[in-house]
Amino acid sequence: MNVTHLECSLTGERYTANEPHNLSRAGKPLLVRYDFDQARATLTRESIAGRPRDMWKWRELLPLPDGCEPVSLGENETPLIELANTAARAGASSLIVKDEGRLPTGSVMARGRALGGTMARPFGIA
Repeated sequence: MNVTHLECSLTGERYTANEPHNLSRAGKPLLVRYDFDQARATLTRESIAGRPRDMWKWRELLPLPDGCEPVSLGENETPLIELANTAARAGASSLIVKDEGRLPTGSVMARGRALGGTMARPFGIA
């Protein structure tokens, strides 16, 4: 896992990443911080191209504990779609949207649930 620590989104206070947390002491969400140099060692164009087309192809940039198999609801990649006609009607030069409706729950929530389940498992929560 390339996670270095968790950080309070308000105060910057640091928390260890190897134990479960809820909100920070300030009552704010915790942000995941990564060692990007370490991630670069295995996150290459070639490695990504050879992986399944799902959210876990980006495992180096997700808080996936080493040796932990991800929980999956079947989250596929969600395409970016250019809506030229809609952009033109709105007077914009371009408009690009991400089609989250292709996910199992029909929303962005599928990825959050899969990641939460994956993180809960090593801590004995799920």
